[in-house]
Amino acid sequence: MSQTTAARSNLFAQVLEPANRPNPYPLYAQLRETPVSLQENGIYVVSTYREIVALLHDPRISSDERKRSPSGADVPVYDRGLATPSFINLDPPEHERIRRLVMNQFGPPHVPARVEGLRSRISYIVEELLDACTGQCRMDVVDEFAYPLPVTVICELLGVPFADEPYFHAWSDTLAGTLDLDPATYTPERRQAVVEAGRQMRTYLRQLIALHRAEPGGDLLSGLAIGNDPEGRLDDETLLSVAVLLLIAGHETTVNLITNGVLTLLRHPHVIERLRREPDLIISTVEELLRYEPPVHYRPRTTLTEIDVAGVTIPKGAFVVLALASGNRDPARFQEPDRFDPERSDNAHLGFNGGIHYCFGAPLARLEAQIALAEFVRRLENPRLVVDPPPYRANPALRGPRHLLVDFDRVRA
Repeated sequence: MSQTTAARSNLFAQVLEPANRPNPYPLYAQLRETPVSLQENGIYVVSTYREIVALLHDPRISSDERKRSPSGADVPVYDRGLATPSFINLDPPEHERIRRLVMNQFGPPHVPARVEGLRSRISYIVEELLDACTGQCRMDVVDEFAYPLPVTVICELLGVPFADEPYFHAWSDTLAGTLDLDPATYTPERRQAVVEAGRQMRTYLRQLIALHRAEPGGDLLSGLAIGNDPEGRLDDETLLSVAVLLLIAGHETTVNLITNGVLTLLRHPHVIERLRREPDLIISTVEELLRYEPPVHYRPRTTLTEIDVAGVTIPKGAFVVLALASGNRDPARFQEPDRFDPERSDNAHLGFNGGIHYCFGAPLARLEAQIALAEFVRRLENPRLVVDPPPYRANPALRGPRHLLVDFDRVRA
């Protein structure tokens, strides 16, 4: 193995290192020099836009980690304690069946009013959060703004009592951490913490589902629990796995989207001035944020058969990582990819994944980010970063600041 090849086979491990969390993009640029690279731990990393998109639509690639070869990559496989995996980790036809039943309750295109009907409520929550900062000159964007907004929304949407947030916050953090592919983090203590968090969250949601089934309301969990869909209903274990997914995914990624958005805008103050003059620019600004600083950096896949990608033969049962954030910065697809351009017209980003696993919560996440960021730049006078780069969350897959301190002169009415 040449020195260059050896160095490249360790690049993804460097992406996972906490020291590179503030800026993994130079490492992604090195990865893209070889569209498919075999890493030292047995992972095949796909880093270029064209190849990622092709695999997102390739039926020979599976989202079900149970189909991975036991002799494949040296990466942790966590027992999350679910009898039925989340449908985002299943393949057709079961994936389509469950996703369709959930989407029939969730929103567009089946129930378009569900998400759009939340617009005024989201605006009200955003106003309340910013009003609470009146009289102070510093805020932690994560704890005081980016986190409470999507958590409040997903609680109301699902029918989860917001008072229980301290419980599922801790469970969500632990379970979301299983996306970290660094074997060094797979300790017996962490494995036990994941098992226990999964057990407690399942117990909590099982009891909540029973309450909704006995006394259904207009929330999403009630609709799924009583099974009023003409196409059928979810069995109890599948419903439980869906509830776990919705509660975690319904806020984890949106927190990152909003926080990364604030950080990026504060690094580009001329864009803030433009947004104040041209508020409609927020729509394309959020799309560019999804490309430039996506909330999800990679997704794992497994090959169902031997396939050739960009001249590399990937064996059956191999662990494949689709480096979505790298594809979003691919100069072969995006002009000046490292430049933040809110007016970028050709912006088919990978911020919400793609193919059959395109994020079903995308309409809600977009709406929350558009309203939150528009009001943030409108109401905070002279906002500025206290620390840059800020401290980041440990999770390399769900990449975003753990805290983001911002000073400002005042909160406008």
